[in-house]
Amino acid sequence: MSVQKDWLEKDFYKILGVSDTASSKEITKTYRKLARKLHPDANPNDQEAERKFKEISAAYDVIGDEKKRSEYDEIRRLGPVGAGFNSDFGSFRSGGMPFDISDLFGNFFGNQPNMGRQRGLDLEASLSLSFMEAINGITTTLTLGNIEGKSSTSVKVKIPAGVENGQRVRVKGKGQSGPAGPGDLFVIVEVEPHELFGRDGNNLTLIFPVTFPQLALGSEIKVTTLDGSKVKLRIPAGTPNGRTFRVKGRGVTRSEVVGDLLVTVEVQIPTEMNEKEMALVEELADVMSKNSPKD
Repeated sequence: MSVQKDWLEKDFYKILGVSDTASSKEITKTYRKLARKLHPDANPNDQEAERKFKEISAAYDVIGDEKKRSEYDEIRRLGPVGAGFNSDFGSFRSGGMPFDISDLFGNFFGNQPNMGRQRGLDLEASLSLSFMEAINGITTTLTLGNIEGKSSTSVKVKIPAGVENGQRVRVKGKGQSGPAGPGDLFVIVEVEPHELFGRDGNNLTLIFPVTFPQLALGSEIKVTTLDGSKVKLRIPAGTPNGRTFRVKGRGVTRSEVVGDLLVTVEVQIPTEMNEKEMALVEELADVMSKNSPKD
């Protein structure tokens, strides 16, 4: 593992403006947004923008990489971010008392820290949530078995609203105990799919079946939202199949940000038709064939 001085002096999460429990998708999305805003091509002769661009790029290089992020998080748990170092990066100041930097990293390499600064091991647990529980958030109790000789341990866990499938939620101080305090518990969220709605970040997605006449002539449909209420959606005449409409503010609420509901209209082909319906479809096909451009 290659540890840089910046890893202990800088809070890369703060630099990018994301939480230390943010998902990889959130981190990437935030970085790309900042990179577009601060890129030197978009800010010619702006040294401050160039400096910030280099800073967020350096931060993303670490926490945007799963392996580096894991190592960086462990470093942060072993020592305070922003603490001072001398010029040769050889000693670390903690409460005015310097000690060798190898003490800080001892547990990475199987060494016993000279000063006993070793936290307990982190633990991982999986938690299955329904689609609605993930959207609304939930406080529940996890039962962890076989920890430190105990048959089972109950841990109260608060899952924030808007968590995504695969997201890791950290519960501080609920890992194994150690000389320098307990480790953390990481809860990996597994979200069950919804029978109607999908999800794209803070937006909800919905496939809404319509008929060919509804798209060709235009119509007004009533769409059911996640909370069970209905909203009216106007489909203009000549709407192509597969077009997506946006219903503002009917998506996922997370960190005071509210997503939208994305409704995609798709023509539903009937599997069975009566004689009258068949005749009308054949008549339409004949008319359209006559009006279509000839080669």
